[in-house]
Amino acid sequence: MVVLILGGNSEIGIAAAEQFANNERAEIILASRNMEEADNKAEELSRKYKIPVHTAAFDARDYDSHQGFYDELDPRPDVVIQAFGILNNQKECQKDFQKARQMLEANLVGAVSILEIIAADFEEKGEGTIIGLSSVAGERGRQSSYIYAASKAGLTVYLDGLRHRLYPSGAQVITVLPGFVPTKMVAGRTSKFGETPLPIAGRDIYKAWKKGRHKIYTGSKMRWIMAAIRNIPESRMLKMRDL
Repeated sequence: MVVLILGGNSEIGIAAAEQFANNERAEIILASRNMEEADNKAEELSRKYKIPVHTAAFDARDYDSHQGFYDELDPRPDVVIQAFGILNNQKECQKDFQKARQMLEANLVGAVSILEIIAADFEEKGEGTIIGLSSVAGERGRQSSYIYAASKAGLTVYLDGLRHRLYPSGAQVITVLPGFVPTKMVAGRTSKFGETPLPIAGRDIYKAWKKGRHKIYTGSKMRWIMAAIRNIPESRMLKMRDL
């Protein structure tokens, strides 16, 4: 089995890769813009799990390079984990459209670009799994993060549709909705709803693949927390300034 991590320096992506390495003895490919960091992580994974780990240069926003990137992969992946993403400051995005655009392109447009290429390959082969890391943020817009939430809401709907398209072929699409996972991307931030440790997030992603799930939340409580948030009446939501 070969597992490709798109966003090979993503801490959640690495946590999932460790699960596949430990439980399936999977060969791992870490695809990232930062090749030095990816090479270091590849060496650590290979040494720890005694498996082949490779690296490949990948830029989510360099759309013209995506077809060539995938064509040159050898071996081709059986499982692809789309783990790249950007979280820019909401207020900065309100003042600087380029920051908003960067986030929308990385989180949504870049994902659509590369996953359409992979989906076509998996559809033709009639097998393979795409695992997309969206976010619970995309389930309800809030003043503190609505541009980021919009990018993730778009990604969630895209993955839903891609799953519907690929299902008859035998290829699978899994949507992962992480809650608050303590990573570098959210350094300095906290959540009143608790957090999901990285190893748990990685375990949940692996178990979703193993059980053939379609959509999951990471952490045992997040499904119920988000159900409550989604059902807050809009008239009340507008008055809740700290959610």
